[in-house]
Amino acid sequence: MVRTPFIDTNGIKRGAWSEDEDNKLRVFVERFGHPNWRQLPKYAGLMRCGKSCRLRWMNYLRPDLKKGNYSLEEDQLIIKLHNELGNRWSAIAEKLGGRSDNDVKNHWHAHLKKRVRLINTNSSQSGSCQLNEQNVAATLTYPEVSSSDHLYSLFNGLTDLIEQNQSIAQLSFFTSFEIDSFSWTNNIETESFDLFSTQPFDNFWTKPFF
Repeated sequence: MVRTPFIDTNGIKRGAWSEDEDNKLRVFVERFGHPNWRQLPKYAGLMRCGKSCRLRWMNYLRPDLKKGNYSLEEDQLIIKLHNELGNRWSAIAEKLGGRSDNDVKNHWHAHLKKRVRLINTNSSQSGSCQLNEQNVAATLTYPEVSSSDHLYSLFNGLTDLIEQNQSIAQLSFFTSFEIDSFSWTNNIETESFDLFSTQPFDNFWTKPFF
C-alpha cells in the first residue's frame, strides 16, 4: 500500500512521489548531476530530503536502471556474490549492471534465500558443502508438467491401487473359503456313516441322533 503524501513538522514532504516531482528530479540530475544529495532538493525545487531524492533516483529514475524478471545467470551470480560478500547489496548490484541494490536485496529475501538454505541442507546431508553452479541451477529450474498430465498420472495411480486392493481381498476370501471347505470335507470323511442304515445303534444315549 502506497503511503499518502503529507508534509511533516519540518516542512519536508513524505510519502509517494508525484509525476511532477519525478520530472523535476530527473531534469536536474541529468543536467547538473548529483554532487551533493543534501543540497539537491533546494536547488531542484523539491520539498524532499536528500535521502529521499537519492533513493528515488537510484531505485526508480536513473536511465541505466534494469527492471523486470531476473535471469538464471543473474540468480546464480547473486548467490555466488552473496556467499563471498554477504549482505553488501551495493557491491553485489555493481556486478550485475543496471540492478539497484534495493531491488537485489528484495529479490534475495523473496526468492533466493530459501533456495540457498535448501542447497546447504542437501549438501550437509550428502556430506558435500560445496556451493557450485550445478546445485544452484537445480534449485532454480523446475520441470514443466501440465496439470492434465499430473491428474492423469494421479488417476492411474489410484486405479492401480484400487485394483491391487480388490485382488488382495478376493485372494483372501477364496483362500479362507477353500480352507474352511477343506476342513469341513475332512470332518465329513472322518465321520463316515450311513444315513439310511437300519441297524440300531449300540447305545441310544451315547450315539448322535441323525
